[in-house]
Amino acid sequence: MAQALDVARIRARVSELLAEYRIPSAAIGVLVDGEITDFAVGVGNVSTREPATTRTIYQCGSVSKTWTALAFMRLVDEGKVALDEPVRTYLPGFRVADPDVGARVTPRHLLDHTGGIEESYGDPGEGDDVYERMVENIAGASQVHPLGRTHGYSPALGYAILARIMEVIDGGRWDDIMKNRLFDPLGLTSTNTRHEHVDRNRAATGHLVRSLEEGPVRSPLDHLPRSFGPGGNVTTTARELLTMAHVFLDEGKAPNGTEIVSPGIIREMTESRVPVPDPYTFGPEWALGLIVCDWHGRTVYAHDGSTIGQSARLRILPESNIAVSMLVNAGPRDGFYRKVFNEILADLGAVTIPGLPEPDPALVLDPSRYEGCYERPGTRYDVVAEHGALRLKFTLDPMEAELLGKLQQLDHELLPISETHFLMPSDDPLEDPRTVAIYDFENGAAQYLHVNCRVNPRADEESARVHVMAVSTISDDDGFWDSLKKAYGRLPAGARWTVGVASTDGTKAVNVIVHDSIDGVRSFFEDHAGAFATTEYFEVDAANALGLPAT
Repeated sequence: MAQALDVARIRARVSELLAEYRIPSAAIGVLVDGEITDFAVGVGNVSTREPATTRTIYQCGSVSKTWTALAFMRLVDEGKVALDEPVRTYLPGFRVADPDVGARVTPRHLLDHTGGIEESYGDPGEGDDVYERMVENIAGASQVHPLGRTHGYSPALGYAILARIMEVIDGGRWDDIMKNRLFDPLGLTSTNTRHEHVDRNRAATGHLVRSLEEGPVRSPLDHLPRSFGPGGNVTTTARELLTMAHVFLDEGKAPNGTEIVSPGIIREMTESRVPVPDPYTFGPEWALGLIVCDWHGRTVYAHDGSTIGQSARLRILPESNIAVSMLVNAGPRDGFYRKVFNEILADLGAVTIPGLPEPDPALVLDPSRYEGCYERPGTRYDVVAEHGALRLKFTLDPMEAELLGKLQQLDHELLPISETHFLMPSDDPLEDPRTVAIYDFENGAAQYLHVNCRVNPRADEESARVHVMAVSTISDDDGFWDSLKKAYGRLPAGARWTVGVASTDGTKAVNVIVHDSIDGVRSFFEDHAGAFATTEYFEVDAANALGLPAT
């Protein structure tokens, strides 16, 4: 039996922490022995100053994956789909670039993020056929890593494929399936999959915190694209999120007594696990729609989520029969979550969240095993040795850098915890310390960098040695630069975008891209920006150019 929660004290402490982190509001729910206590602190919108309440609806972000996984497992429970049958059993036309992966990838690979398919699904639109189009669009998608080789989080694609399987099996749209098969049986009235279905009078407004001095400002984007639906677009309240969590604490039953899934399905979801290369950020294992944490020897199930201006946390403690949820209308801050949850858990006499490990100053590593470029389309990490220490240089997507008010190039020291794990401290008051895994050595060199659950393979830069200058005469300035910002996120593996600049009058632009050939750059550039400019392409002598690296 847990101790009683001192709600007044916790509310006061949350209010202090909101002010410290400049977060507008938090809605918190605590489920203990089947009973939910919920409260909200702060404002749902900094402009209107409307107070947040327990009825305020927030965006779940990737906690949506737990909702989707539970609904998918209802179909498994009914024998309509099998976890280890190929996806192609249910989607006969399913294809990706690697024919072996296309034939062998299973729902289990998608649920636990070991499929390794690149998120190259283009723009599938906002229509009811969005998940069908996503599946069609990945026919040429490459592999980030071989099937099952490592864990690598899929923000949208993996769960969109699961949603399409659900649609084919159930004969309806994913949004309707979620309502009919999960939300209604749980007795939920405030949980949705579509932003336009949310009562605007109850919806929290997302905020960005670009500096503590400026404080929260309204996010320019109200919601994620529909393509993120199964993996990121569920909206709910702190109480209704715990109603779903109750299913995991009561062998598949909702608080109203409805059996959502059988006890065997709950065991499958929690006990089918794969190792996570970085065990410190969230937990050492990933189950089916849940992260598996180790808190001082106690098993805790979890999922986190964030959108552009809102974030969510869910923790389920089966040994204590406790679950805690928190929804906030600002981006995720690990320090804030840890302080709030530890206040609640300590009050209940439950196990608390362990801190990040300390670096080991006695470790002496060979930098050459780690140095190199690790990248995905739109994301690049460079591990370099400077003055005997390893550093991680991170190139932000220019749109993300502009949105968050950050430099495009970030630089952090890597402090070794072990031969494969590093602590990445930060002197930025808006950043919490993080851990990074650099691992899977072949021929003396690490093959993958794993950070924030995303995996980034070592880039083959030998194939991207040609520096190409693209000189454009622009016909549509907004269209040109908007298209290039999107193109940056779809750079082929190994390619680099080193320069992008416009003339003061906006009629000319110069971009320098390192790729395999002039034709490779021309094809890539024209596909994205060809409608907005006329461009000439030249190979440049990078070895003699200022500001560009020699090859």
